[in-house]
Amino acid sequence: MSPLISLGIVAAVSVATIVFALASTRRISMSPQDYIVGGRGFGAVFLWVLLSGEIYTSFTFLGAAGWAYGYGAPAFYIIAYGTVGFILSYFLAPWVWRYAKERGLLTAPDFFRARFGSTALSSFVAVLQCAAAVPYITLQLSGLQLFLTIGGYGAVDAQAGAAIGFVLLLTFIFITGLRGTAWASIIKDGLVIAALVFAGVALPIQFFGSPAKMFDQLLIAHPNMLTLDGYTSSRGMLWFISTVLLAGIGFFMGPHSIAAIYSAKDENVLRRNAVFLPVYQLVLMLVFIAGFSALLIVPGLTGPSVDQSFMLVVQRYYPAWVLGFVAAAGSLCALVPSTGLVLSSASIIAKNVFGDLFGVAEHPAARLWLTRAMVLVIGLLALGLWLTYKKTLVDLLLIYYNGVAQLAPAFFLGCFWKRTTTLGVTVGLVAGVAVSLGLAAAVAAGVISSPLGINAGFDGLAVNTACVIAVSLLKKEQEPAPASS
Repeated sequence: MSPLISLGIVAAVSVATIVFALASTRRISMSPQDYIVGGRGFGAVFLWVLLSGEIYTSFTFLGAAGWAYGYGAPAFYIIAYGTVGFILSYFLAPWVWRYAKERGLLTAPDFFRARFGSTALSSFVAVLQCAAAVPYITLQLSGLQLFLTIGGYGAVDAQAGAAIGFVLLLTFIFITGLRGTAWASIIKDGLVIAALVFAGVALPIQFFGSPAKMFDQLLIAHPNMLTLDGYTSSRGMLWFISTVLLAGIGFFMGPHSIAAIYSAKDENVLRRNAVFLPVYQLVLMLVFIAGFSALLIVPGLTGPSVDQSFMLVVQRYYPAWVLGFVAAAGSLCALVPSTGLVLSSASIIAKNVFGDLFGVAEHPAARLWLTRAMVLVIGLLALGLWLTYKKTLVDLLLIYYNGVAQLAPAFFLGCFWKRTTTLGVTVGLVAGVAVSLGLAAAVAAGVISSPLGINAGFDGLAVNTACVIAVSLLKKEQEPAPASS
């Protein structure tokens, strides 16, 4: 009966969330602007819910706790990079919103077409963003499978269940667009906060008496768990610094994050969100406490199994209904952010590749239906990748940031340095992607070790930035006036 109870709760919560979001959007007529960026009408609270819904994913539940369990102090990069991203967004996001509002931009690649007057560049950016987003979607699917596996006590085919849940997700986003994601995030965020308070407070109190006593036992059993290794060691200080900078700089470079920025009602909404979103980082401390507690309660997990650590504690020591609600919150953490990722990826391919580059579906109604069709195509591609490519959640997240962070020099310099040129941005992007992916692949294959322990994506970002600046300075002629999207 236990699997029926826990999975029944997961199913009921998921269905209720979808029904709630569908009911909340049923009277809204859909144009491409409404479907992709919510009609640019989201206020501070609604945007806060949307952004937190997209930022805090199944990785928040599983990957962060798993890295705390497996590596200790290096996991704290997860708290640091989000905070860096919020600080940068305070200055960048209002400028991007204003630029997009004035020119009617709908996607992140639209910025490149308007700022640099190049359809080829915007199409290249669209492909790059979509390629980077797909591993992030598979991350959510991997997380969903883990929640269903643990929630079902290993008695159900979790892979099939996750695939079915994802197909339902595609149907949901096909109908509702970005507003559906925002409404679903309301239920998701409430459950997530409740579940993480339970994991970070109830677990250490029940098993150790208090979080402080848990840390005392942790330091006795693992004296070096809360300290970083030397500067050049694997996951040492230079790795930590470079990873925080890489992920922080790339924090809002994903297609779903740019779409969320475009959806704001005005610039002040974005500034207020940059101020208050870091409060959510405090919730991550509870995830780390849960991971450290799990290390002492269920030691011996290795490899991808560490991602299951604190959920295994809940499965073994708590009633099925408690496991059901925690697994339901985690499942929403996988499903809801996936909607934004799939929608934004579909919109950039439909508009910036098929529309701008090939002249397909230029009429608003045709573009809306093409975007909906691409929701299904990209979703199924992500599903296929997930079925064939298994990595830990943190590995998948870092692949994503290695890719999208390469857009940051073009965005920042394009916004604030008028001398930035199309050629400079193009050379920088190509060089940055080649260095980051090539170096990361070589390190993963054991061909070389990471130079000085620095994250490969940060090496690519440094090369990218240097190329943008150098080529732009060498190009004497003035850039053409920004084109309307």
